[in-house]
Amino acid sequence: MTKQQLIEKVAAQTELKKSEAELAVDSVLAVIAEALQANERVDLRGFGSFVVKERKERQGRNPRTGETITIAAKRDASFKPGKELTEKLAQHETPPTPEDAPPPPGRGRMMPPEESGRARGGSWLR
Repeated sequence: MTKQQLIEKVAAQTELKKSEAELAVDSVLAVIAEALQANERVDLRGFGSFVVKERKERQGRNPRTGETITIAAKRDASFKPGKELTEKLAQHETPPTPEDAPPPPGRGRMMPPEESGRARGGSWLR
């Protein structure tokens, strides 16, 4: 869901104008961001908690060159879902496992040579 879709849903459920719903959503997000910037924890009972986590400086690798690099320390926002949200998500049906899911587009079954038009010489596994 995008921010715009969220605004539209809030407007529909609260009977606010879209501009009013946008102001409300923007205000909530701004207050959460300001609290995190001030290193405060934001607890939304029944939903979850936003916290700031300190990430230490660490060693990493440049995947292109393989060179060892230092990744700087930083502060990151983190979200921990509350018990009620976790239980609500557990009630819904789980997504299909890879065995049950349909194959991705263009990745159907392999055709035998006689069906693929490669019956006379050549490999059908190209």
